Amino acid sequence: MIQIKSLCLSFGTQKIFNNISYNINSDEKVGLVGLNGSGKSTLLKIIAQQQECDSGFVQLSSNKKIGYMPQEVILNSIKSVIDEVMSSAEILDESETESIKAEAKKMLMSLGFTLKQIEQPVTELSVGWRMRVVLAKLLLQKADFYLFDEPTNHLDIVTKAWFLNFLKDAPFGFLLVCHERYFLDNICSSVFELENGNGSPYKGNYSDYEKQKNERFKSLEAQYTQQQKEIVRKQSTIDRFKASATKASAAKSMQKALDKIERIVLPQQIKKVEFKLPKIEPSGQTVLTLKNVQHKFESKKIFSNIEFLIERNEKIALIAANGVGKTTLLNVIMKKYQLQNGNITFGYNVTTAFFEQDQVSALDPEKTIFETMQTAAPKITDLAIRGMLGCFLFTQDLIHKKTRVLSGGERNRLSMAKVLLQQANLLILDEPTNHLDIVSKDIMLDALKQYQGTILFVSHDQSFINNLSTHIIELTPTGAYKYTGNYEEYSYHKKFIEEKQEPLLQKVLISQEVVKKNSFEQNKEIKKLENQINKIEKEIDQLSCELANYDYGTEEFSSRYEKIGELQKKHKLLFASWEAALQ
Repeated sequence: MIQIKSLCLSFGTQKIFNNISYNINSDEKVGLVGLNGSGKSTLLKIIAQQQECDSGFVQLSSNKKIGYMPQEVILNSIKSVIDEVMSSAEILDESETESIKAEAKKMLMSLGFTLKQIEQPVTELSVGWRMRVVLAKLLLQKADFYLFDEPTNHLDIVTKAWFLNFLKDAPFGFLLVCHERYFLDNICSSVFELENGNGSPYKGNYSDYEKQKNERFKSLEAQYTQQQKEIVRKQSTIDRFKASATKASAAKSMQKALDKIERIVLPQQIKKVEFKLPKIEPSGQTVLTLKNVQHKFESKKIFSNIEFLIERNEKIALIAANGVGKTTLLNVIMKKYQLQNGNITFGYNVTTAFFEQDQVSALDPEKTIFETMQTAAPKITDLAIRGMLGCFLFTQDLIHKKTRVLSGGERNRLSMAKVLLQQANLLILDEPTNHLDIVSKDIMLDALKQYQGTILFVSHDQSFINNLSTHIIELTPTGAYKYTGNYEEYSYHKKFIEEKQEPLLQKVLISQEVVKKNSFEQNKEIKKLENQINKIEKEIDQLSCELANYDYGTEEFSSRYEKIGELQKKHKLLFASWEAALQ
């Protein structure tokens, strides 16, 4: 399918690829890994024939179609979302139009779009939603093999779960760049690592790759140690021979032979660091209480009836689909946004530190890394600051760089170091894992695991959530629900609830078999279901807006809240019915 042969590429004096060779079969699901700057995106561009190499070649099967999704792409189409997505499909016959349109709608709704959004112009969407349109277009092309460069960057945790299952069951193969261990562990059958200009293949998922790489390193380390001993022994002999007039000629020959030995170079290993976090004063048992919190922007209600309690030392992940208001809620809690309704109460002796999602505006661009830390933690010694920065991969020659020249990942690492040194006993973290590679995420995770206070955080990285959280709070437009346990336990609980509804869903699916007698009846039924779904979505939006006008606990509030619940159940059944009709 793809043959990479003797690939070489340099940018100035920096060698990106040094004679890389690798073959990929059409059904292989490969994770492409490596530290930032190792050339992952560059390799995808070369395979996609969007960048040239210095020497070597990439050969593709002539009868196979390759789809490529770059890390960032600007989509400024004035078409509607559905029309833009359909423009990528290969329609050979006019009779295929309706079925392809139905397939496009199904894919867009799986990616989180509502029927109303599907008809909106692409230009009205945010960057994140436009990237979902790009992904839908790409998948609708039905390529034989895909090149994905961080496709999960703009997906929320709900949509990621769908995409992961989609790739698991996909008939095509892919080469995937992704900084999420959960994805690489669950869908990759092999891993190709780029390191120091070289490429190394590994069988299995990301965890298998880590074990194999560690074993390789230990073996190489033993060979390196043995070679160093041998070099020292031979050099000692050469030095003795040099001192003898009769053996000087032999010494020169031995020196030439020694210089020709190919020296083993150990790859850079990032050592496990032990964080020395400053002591914090403990808070009371109850850390944070929210009651009937509501928020809207102009006439658009974001959420209402948000009530939960956080206790000391809990590590809570706040999860929801994009647009439900996770960042908004954190900003309301931290008084960045005015509290419009309800009560937010911090407990006894609670002190807070806030990691904001927008690190560009959160950091002073004219301050250096070291100055930023000094300002944020004036009570902490310079030695402790240097130590913390070192733990987050900032070497001594980097700490005097100004924050305006930092990459997204560097800004996040700096901001987390800053937050941890503020000696707060409650951390509010909004997307701290953005822009980080797996190594940096692991460092951050280790630091937060050692932290002795309470954490409320938002992240779309399943593995990060699973390994840090002790509780999950699911945020919805009409309430918040707290679950004990990590992400896996939460997912199991949700799956159990859905399975209890399965008999009812199955009845709906069976009933749809009657609809499939002919395409006319099927299209008619699909249109009918879409109209019903649209109507319910409008009713839910209307009732949600009305909730903001009534106090929690009143009869008016309760009746509308119950009605929303009934409509949401009906919406789920209709959606299942609609999906079945598309088959």
